[in-house]
Amino acid sequence: MDIEKRVDDLIEKMTLREKIGQLNQVSGNIDKAALLKLIKEGKVGSVIMASSCFAGNDESAVAGTDYYEELQKTAVNESRLGIPIIFGRDVIHGHHTVFPLPLAMANSFNDGLVERAYRDIAREAALDHIQWTFTPMLDISRDPRWGRCVEGPGEDPYLGARMAAAAVKGIQGKNLSDADSIAACAKHYIGYGAAEGGRDYHHAEISDYSLYNYYLPAFREAVKCGVQTVMNSFNDINGQPVASSKKLLTDILRGELGFDGFVISDWEAIKQLINHGVAENEKQAAQMSLNAGLDMDMVDECYLNYAEELVTEGKVSQETIDTAVRNVLRVKLRLGLFEQPYAPKYKIDKEKHRKDAYELAAECMVLLKNNNGALPLKTDERISLIGPMANIKETHLGTWTLDGNPADVTSIADAMKKIGGSKVNCHHQWLIDRQFNFAWGCDTYVLCLGESRQMSGENNCLADISVPDYQVDIAKRAKAQGKKVVAVLCFARPVALKELEPYCDAFLYTSHCGTAAGEVIADILYGVINPSGKLAMTMPRTTGQIPMYYNHFKAARYCNDYYSLGRSYKDIMSGPMYPFGYGLSYTEFKLDTLSVDSEALKLSDIEAGKTFKIRARLSNTGNVKGKETVQLYIRDCVSSVMRPIRELKGYKKTELEPGNTETVEFSVGYDELSYYGDDLKKVLETGRFTVYVGFDSLTKNSVNIEVI
Repeated sequence: MDIEKRVDDLIEKMTLREKIGQLNQVSGNIDKAALLKLIKEGKVGSVIMASSCFAGNDESAVAGTDYYEELQKTAVNESRLGIPIIFGRDVIHGHHTVFPLPLAMANSFNDGLVERAYRDIAREAALDHIQWTFTPMLDISRDPRWGRCVEGPGEDPYLGARMAAAAVKGIQGKNLSDADSIAACAKHYIGYGAAEGGRDYHHAEISDYSLYNYYLPAFREAVKCGVQTVMNSFNDINGQPVASSKKLLTDILRGELGFDGFVISDWEAIKQLINHGVAENEKQAAQMSLNAGLDMDMVDECYLNYAEELVTEGKVSQETIDTAVRNVLRVKLRLGLFEQPYAPKYKIDKEKHRKDAYELAAECMVLLKNNNGALPLKTDERISLIGPMANIKETHLGTWTLDGNPADVTSIADAMKKIGGSKVNCHHQWLIDRQFNFAWGCDTYVLCLGESRQMSGENNCLADISVPDYQVDIAKRAKAQGKKVVAVLCFARPVALKELEPYCDAFLYTSHCGTAAGEVIADILYGVINPSGKLAMTMPRTTGQIPMYYNHFKAARYCNDYYSLGRSYKDIMSGPMYPFGYGLSYTEFKLDTLSVDSEALKLSDIEAGKTFKIRARLSNTGNVKGKETVQLYIRDCVSSVMRPIRELKGYKKTELEPGNTETVEFSVGYDELSYYGDDLKKVLETGRFTVYVGFDSLTKNSVNIEVI
């Protein structure tokens, strides 16, 4: 019997109360006796393995496989229809093995390594009875003040879409019913990253044009890749809370994107319609969310308490309930929960997972500055290691790591001593005077700066993203010694480096890169690894420049990509400190012979699938092997509505030995040249386009093409 017939068969057997039970998710931390009673009565469709809405900072451990197996056995053997529970947990960027934060993953520009990481994550999670994870977060964000920007793919919709595909494929595997596959959840749908002022949960003002061209593409790609669940966002868009928006949850998500899994609310998001001021009470909130197309209620029990009454009163139709239940059951059947409702039994290669975490972290860290070859360090250099992050382990795990173990992390100090031995002298006390009293006789200061993991993530927004004053003071005093100064920047979010920059010869931006972070940092500093990360979010000079992102519109009095009369400020240099896509290497790369196979193509031919072939020759002209990400950007020169100054439409990461050359080729066709117009339909217009190919979003290398 196929899945849809099995769903029909189950729905025919279910009472209204049992149907509503499938739409109810409860916390696994409530009283056990009360939870077992609800399960026996068929009132639990899902259990979330979390202690509170701020689980990302609670560091709450899984209750244990035996406990969740007991709950599942109760559902399967003691509820009337034996429908299994689906167990979900926030396994955001690692389970026992912790990988880099998602924003750092995007810095890698390496889809394959990201997919492999999520495959490892799913395999570990499944063994702990986790059948569903609330990731990937696909919120495009242009505001690093927002604490949750670190959980997403950055500022660009194209990069976001590719990261979405990698995550969904990795989590869900080749076959969703395989023992080591779990369901992914695309969140937070939608516009959460556009929260006003970078303040969590706040209002977002988003035009339909921006919604379709910037915020939807990553979700569209996740749906295309078969993502099984979607989580609504807390925010409103233009005054309409997402949790009560039929336009967003049904018309667009299902009608246009083709989503056929189930939608779950974020923690108590249905009840929060009361806070938004659009619902008078929980009953009305439940009515609004059910009719909008929000299938499952996360922990606030609005559906459990009021849905039956709403159906009886005719405020919610039986068909609406059946549709929601159908969506939930479909996913449970696809996961194979009816056949195998319990945690699988297989062995994990922990060393392989740690190696995978190391390799991904190695490509996530970004070398931002390297004056006069300050890096890599030589093993005979006398190093004075200073700063609050030198001996820290926990911070490298990052926010939303509920099951990572700090003991598995090697501190920067310990990792550097393994390479530099007695030449590395660590002074990690917080008193600056004491540090410098012990820091005499060195050749190089390595400053381990950054923020704790509690400073980013949910409900951790900042008004000022500058490096803390006391950390700038450390750099200032180090520079005054007349020695080389290298800063390791262990900040989860992009930071404003204007005040720090004059005092440092090199910047290595590490983010919070997980279990292997300390070893990778040391290996990059000493040249064992050649850094290859590129920024997935623009780094502004100061907080006052926010929002600063590369794919903005031209101003009326336009001069260049970041300067125009009125757009720039009088009190600071125009443009970012470091642009989107930027990152240095220990070797030198050269890009030349940029060409296109045809300068013009007919619109009808492009619509039929024909493409421009863009080629360039990439050469490693330096002395060491390295990886470079060649990026392709498009500018629509004249269009019926304003278009961005340039948009990322392709990238390829290539490794080359010194002296080697490789031709990099891109296809530019309908998908790359079209956009969503005034009628919110994809449109490709005739006219001129400029294609830029280079190493970051400010590249000047270009060719012109025309659609005729």
